Amino acid sequence: MDNFNFYAPTYYSFGKEVEKSVGELIKKFGGTRVLIHYGGGSCVKSGLLDIVKNSLTEQGLFFLELGGVQPNPKSGLVYKGIEICKSNSIDFILAIGGGSVIDSSKAIALGSVYDGDFWDFYRKGIVVQKALPVGTVLTIAAAGSEGSGDSVITHENGNFKWAARGDVLRPKFSVLNPEYTCSLPLYQTACGITDIFVHLTERYFTNSQNVEVTDRLLEGLLKTIISQGKLCVKDPTNYDIRANIMWTGTMAHNNICGVGRLQDWASHGIEHELSALYDCAHGAGLAVIFPAWLEYVGKINPHKVISFADRVFNINQGYNQEIVNKVVFAVKEFLRYIGMPTNFTELGAKKEDIDFLVEHMFKNNIEFSGNYVKLYPQDVKAIFEIASK
Repeated sequence: MDNFNFYAPTYYSFGKEVEKSVGELIKKFGGTRVLIHYGGGSCVKSGLLDIVKNSLTEQGLFFLELGGVQPNPKSGLVYKGIEICKSNSIDFILAIGGGSVIDSSKAIALGSVYDGDFWDFYRKGIVVQKALPVGTVLTIAAAGSEGSGDSVITHENGNFKWAARGDVLRPKFSVLNPEYTCSLPLYQTACGITDIFVHLTERYFTNSQNVEVTDRLLEGLLKTIISQGKLCVKDPTNYDIRANIMWTGTMAHNNICGVGRLQDWASHGIEHELSALYDCAHGAGLAVIFPAWLEYVGKINPHKVISFADRVFNINQGYNQEIVNKVVFAVKEFLRYIGMPTNFTELGAKKEDIDFLVEHMFKNNIEFSGNYVKLYPQDVKAIFEIASK
């Protein structure tokens, strides 16, 4: 097990009607002037926005609103949010929505206390040391941004989809009521389940030795998201199923399962090129890329793939390559069951764009992607080609 530091200070309020306590939580964590940030009309139609605003009003809190966050959140709205915060002495950001809204909120939070361009942190990989506090009211189980120190934004100038990181970006609190996920369309639910699944595999595939504790945590959560994901397709309004999926999503990405081990993250890096170019759902892109990545790296470094096959999918018979092939098939079978695409054609991606995708990915002067197997441009091209079949 590798040395590690772990800091996860987010306060979680989980269950029915917990959204009514948002105003109290903001005051508890020092907020007085709040920017409420959200996406489209879903939180308006559900009545959630009004519940939250009433809670803030009851606590005597000043607030402004900024809606309009889209999937794969864009820099333009971030710049607008930063301007609002600086002009109105905002001291707390409240995100109502899923990962896109939360990531946009984090970008606004760091940009509001920075004299330069917020994009510096994404472009240069600078660890964020200062930001306005952020709280979340989660409505989609997927990205895990409600408990992480990460933010992913797409900049319209160049269409680069990059990440910024720093423990200061971890939300001060996250309010999680699974009821608000019960009405999500099945496709959106499946995209979230896929994102959770791959957040776990990005940590699972490691060359670090003697990490049995986090291996077993990851394997348990992977088996949970598979079983609950399948049940959710049949019974999408079941509160308990949605609750299990929502908490798995948080556990998958607050990094308690990633400590003491070198993580991979190649699948996410490769997928970001798809969602940047085609504006597809992140989870759908991962459903196409992860099986292709698994097939490719399984031929080069099969040891953890075989463990994954055995402990998660109960595949333990055959020679190495046969087991790799079987588990790739099993992953695709699960993804198809929940309604995800598994190749370029189903996603709407084009094989003729592969060279551009690879070139664009390596424009930021990165030498390789991933750690389980270091992937250079020719390797990423091969993975895209597998995904295009």
